[in-house]
Amino acid sequence: MKSVERLKAEHDLIERGLTLLDKAVARLEAGQPLPAGFPQWAPRFLQQFADQCHYAKEEDVFFPVLKERGIPEQGGPIGVMLHEHVLGRYCVGRMQEASQAQPFDARTFSDAARQYIPLLRQHIFKENNVLFRMAERVMSEADDADVTGRFTQVEQERGLTGWHEKFRTEVAGWEQPLGGELRA
Repeated sequence: MKSVERLKAEHDLIERGLTLLDKAVARLEAGQPLPAGFPQWAPRFLQQFADQCHYAKEEDVFFPVLKERGIPEQGGPIGVMLHEHVLGRYCVGRMQEASQAQPFDARTFSDAARQYIPLLRQHIFKENNVLFRMAERVMSEADDADVTGRFTQVEQERGLTGWHEKFRTEVAGWEQPLGGELRA
């Protein structure tokens, strides 16, 4: 199922970003400095890639099709996912505010990140292992082809074309100064 594969690939990149964020917070908690620019980059990556690119596809395309195919929003997995998107946006907003404070507000940044990291890791686990499996049962091949095409359309209409590669390169660039790539 191509639509689920695309969303999972985006999850993989987001997970790499979460690992970087986790390493950064560990450094802050140990009293070590962060690489210059990382506190500003992390919330930007999460706002732009996780929210504007990934959540947009889920909220505007994927979830509505699942609802049409009988997966409930209220009292169901879609409602939980949407609620977690809201909670995540709040945490990312706090990280962004902390990163722009003069001086950098390491405590607020760390607190928000410590709330966000497990929230999003659990969220991704639930989507990959519960919601996406449900989608594979209720979506036809025609549904999947339509959703996949609409994902591309969303990226084109919103100027998101090329963001996957852009952010893959940026994540890889931060993995070296934060201690190499480690997958959670």
